[in-house]
Amino acid sequence: MSKPWVIGITGASGAAYGVRLCKFLLDRGYDLHLLITDAGWRVLKEELGWDVTKRKETLESHFGGLAGKYTYNPIQDIGASTASGSFRTSGMVIIPCSMGTLSGIAHGASDNLLERTADVMLKEGRTLIIVPRETPLHTIHLENMLKLSRMGVRIIPAMPAFYQGPQTLNDMVDFLVGKVLDNMDIDHELYRRWGMTDEQREQTDPHRPD
Repeated sequence: MSKPWVIGITGASGAAYGVRLCKFLLDRGYDLHLLITDAGWRVLKEELGWDVTKRKETLESHFGGLAGKYTYNPIQDIGASTASGSFRTSGMVIIPCSMGTLSGIAHGASDNLLERTADVMLKEGRTLIIVPRETPLHTIHLENMLKLSRMGVRIIPAMPAFYQGPQTLNDMVDFLVGKVLDNMDIDHELYRRWGMTDEQREQTDPHRPD
């Protein structure tokens, strides 16, 4: 049985990316540990209209009943399982990642469970993927990303591409989530790869949602 993935959602714009990744993984039977900052909850409310007054119930309404299981750890619970290196995971994805969270990770702050869990990934040599969403970027942002990149962190900025011919907003979300899944070494056909026809894509993934 594969080890669970940790998914972090912060207060950067782009909550749809994190939600789509979670649904994809859960639908395919992956187990997850979810870490959402308070600012992340606010963005879920502002961008996706989520009811954040009852957080556990809201998560269950969106992620319950799928093939995989999820565990929600409040961001203040610094003693949760993911805070320990002895708790084995496949790795962690922070999607989207705010510049504040990125800075905290780059400097080893560990001020909350999400930052502490990312610190665990670094010290244990596990996969850590960060999806920053900010523009424009100033020197401190870039230096923090460079520091993490030199430590082996995968940096996947929330930058859309258009060679796959996106027709909807969901297509653009799927493209980025697909790039993340590539770096997680998880097979998918969320977008049409370079040189692939739409027919080939449908034959490869007949269960792809419209």
